[in-house]
Amino acid sequence: MQLRPLGRSGLDVSPLAFGGNVFGWTVDEALSFRLLDAWLDAGFNFVDTADVYSAWVPGHTGGESETIIGKWLRQTGKRNRVVLATKVGKPMGEDKKGLSPAYIRAAVDASLQRLKTDHIDLYQSHDDDAETPLEDTLGAFAELIKAGKVRAIGASNYTAPRLAQALDVSQRLGLPRYESLQPLYNLYDRAVFEDALEPLCLANDVGVINFYALAAGFLTGKYRNEADAVKSARGANTTKKYLNPRGLRILDALDQVARTHNATPGQVAIAWQIARPAVTAPIASATSVQQLNELTAAATLKLDASSIAVLNAASAEQA
Repeated sequence: MQLRPLGRSGLDVSPLAFGGNVFGWTVDEALSFRLLDAWLDAGFNFVDTADVYSAWVPGHTGGESETIIGKWLRQTGKRNRVVLATKVGKPMGEDKKGLSPAYIRAAVDASLQRLKTDHIDLYQSHDDDAETPLEDTLGAFAELIKAGKVRAIGASNYTAPRLAQALDVSQRLGLPRYESLQPLYNLYDRAVFEDALEPLCLANDVGVINFYALAAGFLTGKYRNEADAVKSARGANTTKKYLNPRGLRILDALDQVARTHNATPGQVAIAWQIARPAVTAPIASATSVQQLNELTAAATLKLDASSIAVLNAASAEQA
């Protein structure tokens, strides 16, 4: 597996990241272990999660995904084979949210305990926190890096102006900078990232690890009419957002390119992202070994220029 540098962090990651939001939600502990083993066996090393996963599930409080990953790491002894990314800042109950230095210090220790590790490779701000000065947040991250608890930091869900401001603060004050950005980006959701974030990341050598790489499963071709909404727990939301003339046009293009390359629509959708100059590693999830095998095959799929042009035209915001 050819690894890619993540920004200037010194971390080298596989061209795909496994999204850990499914662990403890739509995937139980035993299957989570099998999926993680299979991910590493296929040559991949990048796993992304967050402290808040999966607080949205009735009866959950957050930390479920990290806890499962931690049990797997302790049981298998494979920590040195994983580039482990997690996040802080989403509400975890009561006053547990945001990016204040005090909360970051408490949250990182809680994540480390759940993950059964002494360090996090990539610690990310899950959301921007406008109420906390950037220098305070970045200063807290600097302390974590100095203490050896964190190797590098990243940002998730930041706008271009705020990411640019954060990079400027880091440079002016000699603080660690965000080495990666985790934005919403896929063949359907293009405009926000491509308009301002993509050129900013390219200009500053910031790695991009975009989430919703398969648009909640839509780009696999799983949802082609309203009746398909029953196919998963998030099917209703997926069809509501993506099942429209533009979405169907994108599926048609994916089908066309997939036939050309003897691939699946989902593999083509991911290969298109991997080919983007700014993208380091899209994040995608799997809830079965079969799905995981399809994901891993996408990393070796090379799209020709004409196929990329077909996809670009079909997915253009104004067509």
